[in-house]
Amino acid sequence: MSIEVLSLLFFGALIIFLLSGLPLSFVLGGVSMIFIYFTWGPEAFYMVAAQTWGAMNKFTLVAVPLFIFMAMILERSGVAKDLYEMMYLWFGPVGGGLAIGTVVICAIFSAMCGISGAAVVSMGTIALPSMLERNYDKELALGCINSGGGWGILIPPSVIMILYALISGESVGRLFAGGVFPGLLLLVLVSIYIAIRCYFQPHLGPALPKEERGNWTKKFTALKAVILPIIIVIMVLGSIIGGVTTPTEAASMGVVGAIISSLVYRQYSWKLMKEAAMRTLRLTGMIMWILFGAYCFSAAYHGMGAHQLIENMMSYIPGGPWGSIIFIQIVIFILAMVLDPAGIMMITIPVFLPIIKAQGFDPLWFGILFVINMEIGYMTPPFGFNLFYLKGIVPPSITMGDIYRSVIPYTLVELTGMVIIMILPQIAIWLPNLLL
Repeated sequence: MSIEVLSLLFFGALIIFLLSGLPLSFVLGGVSMIFIYFTWGPEAFYMVAAQTWGAMNKFTLVAVPLFIFMAMILERSGVAKDLYEMMYLWFGPVGGGLAIGTVVICAIFSAMCGISGAAVVSMGTIALPSMLERNYDKELALGCINSGGGWGILIPPSVIMILYALISGESVGRLFAGGVFPGLLLLVLVSIYIAIRCYFQPHLGPALPKEERGNWTKKFTALKAVILPIIIVIMVLGSIIGGVTTPTEAASMGVVGAIISSLVYRQYSWKLMKEAAMRTLRLTGMIMWILFGAYCFSAAYHGMGAHQLIENMMSYIPGGPWGSIIFIQIVIFILAMVLDPAGIMMITIPVFLPIIKAQGFDPLWFGILFVINMEIGYMTPPFGFNLFYLKGIVPPSITMGDIYRSVIPYTLVELTGMVIIMILPQIAIWLPNLLL
């Protein structure tokens, strides 16, 4: 059977089973193992087992459950509440200030933990009621939480970046450094959008009345809320970029910082630790099963020679290498609307990364673009995770339609940011090249 027919059957089977609603990890692993058997015979199973075992032995993987555990503790530690009160005093007097303050807190939260759900849930619980109570437009408020919450996988530390590093062979530290300025760029762009929108339409985000603004003494006193977050960021991100610790060691330091935060805010309890541990176990188990399936997929994909077929097909896309990059980003953007980010990574990275390298693009830069696309996927309908996190905590008066509509302008802003990074790749690669 020719490579073309075999590849079409392979990808066709994957799509059919994914659309049927079967778990991604079992689809990836099961279909791949069947095609490996009929391509190479029973001996191929030993190769898959050896490849998977080698991957699972990588020390960097230990950072995944540690960062998740850190996020689960921080979500309930009380840090977010104090941060919001500080932002309330400093940003509230400005039109749209509470929304801008919310995205700033989301960025700070993202720099403390490696997943997006923690910031969405925390800000949806604390910031959303406050904004709605002060007559903020509900779509503006929902959108800023949805958008800012997704930065947890872009602003380091990031679990998705760790998985990308495992598959691509890139350095975790370089990826973390590469995510700093793109994350800040998106923060600035979203803040500018909110400020301009509220300047021309003040009713969307009214400034706080004078009696609620607080004096300078209160404002400077409130700044103590950022002390613990800054310490945690330095412990985690600073130690990695500075070369003091590995990502795994930094993750363990982050867990210590999260536990200290819960003690400082008097939220620490065995119930908190048990719930955080159970949620970490479930999320880590899901990621590990997806990894198993992904390595089976990678072995089958390369074993059949399908990568050569895809590379040849990409040569027919108009626009040369840049045409290929744009086409790849469009494909990933569409997939991100309907699939889990980790699963998209496992399916697309083995396919697209060799093409990126063959065309002379920096795989680190591509990795940052990929993560931005995944971050946008968290907030876009119909199956963005942040949409459902938010729906679970909003008042009954807010419908799923309201949440869907709220993300449209923010998605356009973040896509603009991604285009800027495509045009100016130094935004992503300057810091890694300088430090590492």
